[in-house]
Amino acid sequence: MNIPYGLEEQPAIPPCNFTSIWKVQANDTYQVSKGEGFQAPGLFITYKGTGTLTQLTNQYELHAHSYFFVQEAIPSHYSCQNDEWNFYFIDFSSLDMAHFLQLPVSEVVPTGKMTEAIQLCERIIDNLIVQPTGYAYSANIMLQEILLLFAREQSLTDTFRHTELNKILIYMHKNIDKPFRVDELVKQSGLSRTSFFTRFRSVTGLSPSHYMLRLKLESAKASLDTTTLSVKEIASTLHFYDEFHFSKWFKKSYGLSPTSYRRLNNSRQEG
Repeated sequence: MNIPYGLEEQPAIPPCNFTSIWKVQANDTYQVSKGEGFQAPGLFITYKGTGTLTQLTNQYELHAHSYFFVQEAIPSHYSCQNDEWNFYFIDFSSLDMAHFLQLPVSEVVPTGKMTEAIQLCERIIDNLIVQPTGYAYSANIMLQEILLLFAREQSLTDTFRHTELNKILIYMHKNIDKPFRVDELVKQSGLSRTSFFTRFRSVTGLSPSHYMLRLKLESAKASLDTTTLSVKEIASTLHFYDEFHFSKWFKKSYGLSPTSYRRLNNSRQEG
């Protein structure tokens, strides 16, 4: 059984166009001054050693396993500290996507995702060296993957997200045609029963049983739209108690019985 997945209506996602990437392995002789500031926004990704960035009266220590979004047009000076500073610098068109993803700008942010970030930076460089078909498009995509990598890491600190439930939600979506046993989900989560129910409701706004019921009804609606399965067969496949029980909940959710819904949908397609 299937459920169609699509994007809900959202504000337009701002573009973030890649310009260039530098891989720098610096010592104490490395010093750069930009009296008029950076021409475009940029991202320092420091993977080893330490650098110092000064913008007007603000000084930042760019240490290993951190990243820093720099704004354009601010007089800047940056240099290596303690004879070692290894970093990537990526410049791009706009900070709008960083703001959209709620990433901190002009703030040194420690990250536990440095290995993944390095892999993406190296892929960008390899891509620019070889220049396969669509390499410019690919560079933009990989830049956005880096921003998403850091944004998702930041979201883990959101007290309203309980990422231990992610695998439970995925399991539920992929097993809507199986008998539903909430005790199995509690066991999979590793939480106490009370914590599981509390966190599940905080994430979904529903109890586990009502969330699964909604999934089954969405799947049933898709089956009525796209298959010739009878109402009885759909009810049985989705493990409703019986056809009457399925029809009752379907009408309560969508305002029509399954049969009436299918008839109306078919008439629309014919028209």
